[in-house]
Amino acid sequence: MALFLWALAGAAAAQATHFDRSMLTIRTVEGKEIALDVEWAITADQRAHGLMFREELGDDQGMIFDFGTTRDVMMWMKNTPLSLDMVFIDESGLVKRIASRTTPFSETIVGSGAPVRYVLEIRGGQATALGIAEGAIVQLPPSGGPSD
Repeated sequence: MALFLWALAGAAAAQATHFDRSMLTIRTVEGKEIALDVEWAITADQRAHGLMFREELGDDQGMIFDFGTTRDVMMWMKNTPLSLDMVFIDESGLVKRIASRTTPFSETIVGSGAPVRYVLEIRGGQATALGIAEGAIVQLPPSGGPSD
């Protein structure tokens, strides 16, 4: 019974946070353009929740975390059952680092390695599959966050 209530609470928490969505385009180093349907984690609550408890993420889906300022960023996989690729992006949209195939449920810190403003999370292995690498350019809305 306790396990059922814990699972129910996790599902309720996963549905409680709302994220705006928009399309995001990435230009690979080779010049290929990739379109992703992303959810925006802009507020502190949204960033804290992220993709926790999600069990599915499509090939062309992701979540982008906007920290509002450029800084060293630390992420983790607590309560996240999916392996993710974390794409660390600077203020200009330049991909600075990719942490590939992170470990589900891990509380190990995954650092940006350099000051960044954004982190894009996509399904584990998708960065390689799509050709996203350091040096790619993410075309971001002028003000950050989803376009109106």
